Amino acid sequence: MPYQTINPATEEVVKSFNLHTDEEAERALERSRRAFAAWRATPLARRMAVLGRAADLLEEQSNALGGIMTLEMGKPITQGESEAKKCAWVCRYYAENAEGFLAPDRRESDGSEAYVRFDPLGPVLAIMPWNFPFWQVFRFAAPALAAGNTVLLKHAPNTPQCGLAIEKLFLEAGLPEGVLQNLFLSNEQAARVVADERLRGVTLTGSTRAGREVARVAGRHLKTMVMELGGSDPFIVMDDAEMDEAVKVGADARCLNSGQSCIAAKRFLVHDTVLERFQEGLTAALSSRPMGDPTLRETAIGPLARKDLRDKLASQVDESVAAGARVLCGGKIPEGKGFYYPATVLTAIPEGSPAAEEELFGPVASVLSFSTDDEAVALANGTDYGLGASLWTSDPERARALIPRIDAGAVFVNGMVKSDPRLPFGGVKDSGFGRELAREGMHEFVNIKTVWIR
Repeated sequence: MPYQTINPATEEVVKSFNLHTDEEAERALERSRRAFAAWRATPLARRMAVLGRAADLLEEQSNALGGIMTLEMGKPITQGESEAKKCAWVCRYYAENAEGFLAPDRRESDGSEAYVRFDPLGPVLAIMPWNFPFWQVFRFAAPALAAGNTVLLKHAPNTPQCGLAIEKLFLEAGLPEGVLQNLFLSNEQAARVVADERLRGVTLTGSTRAGREVARVAGRHLKTMVMELGGSDPFIVMDDAEMDEAVKVGADARCLNSGQSCIAAKRFLVHDTVLERFQEGLTAALSSRPMGDPTLRETAIGPLARKDLRDKLASQVDESVAAGARVLCGGKIPEGKGFYYPATVLTAIPEGSPAAEEELFGPVASVLSFSTDDEAVALANGTDYGLGASLWTSDPERARALIPRIDAGAVFVNGMVKSDPRLPFGGVKDSGFGRELAREGMHEFVNIKTVWIR
């Protein structure tokens, strides 16, 4: 698959990039191996200073970087600028906390001294997606680089200029040559990199299908892995929820990034006593979101990133409607250029339909009802995914009783599921394994080494 910038708002092919040759990939791997020897020996204070400078550049260049995201994958410009600034946050977080996270951890033992130290692994391949093309790179790269690892970046084929911009920004921040390299690789070339003995780990953010393929190769060659995969997050509204706030946050959670987010609220599970009120509020809120040119600051919903993604979403909605689901708003591809799909609300969704069982990666809300807490839990867990869940109730004890019963890597009570540098992020079941962010994310790509001394 060629690497191409295709403007999803106009369908124009803006720029194409040749794949790196096998020889170029080989040289990049060797540069990464050599750079690791020097980078791991670089004082931690120096590594943290590079992250601090990267944070400054991300803030200074947020408008230009947001514009690249808008051009390549259609993100509304204000959201692209916010994404760049969030990347600055994660860089600063690790610049301020890496020393504590990597400090030797003293333990009691039968020796005169015992402790755990955290040493870098070596070159790590990052296979990254298009939907948050900066954030999902930086949330891995900031702790990995701070720990002393080197990074090979294989970005999505439709966001090549984002990958180039990330590499350029790190070099400008003072990262030595070879420590982070952007590569345009085919899937077959990436598999060979994963298998190479010089590579010590691989992280992938993407679909469950892609995760399985990469994990199959990485597992065969015993590489450290983190897999951040798909989601079909439940947004559970109990009968005692604060309804106006639940509606507002639910609309935000479904439309962020034009609905193209693994942790977006996708299945709205609503107590039957408040179902009508919630449906009416959500439909009104989503219908009022401006859809259009993502370069305009008032736009809330831009185009989907690619034509095939838009067409798949439309097919899932059509199949669900044919099976008996009812459309409360949206539901049809608009005329004209661009890969647009309107904010859509589906209700009366039958079991077995795409809206009930599949991940809908776009601004489509599936609304289902329940009568008891047990039914709510069964619906929430009735999916192969387990990334995040949002639970709405005014009763703290009810929330505490439900939280351990929900199969998800994160449960947010009376709030929107989000990634935060201070909190570990990841899923269970088909949503993957391993964690990013916080202390736990930094420790995924280190050798947790026991030291015992007499």
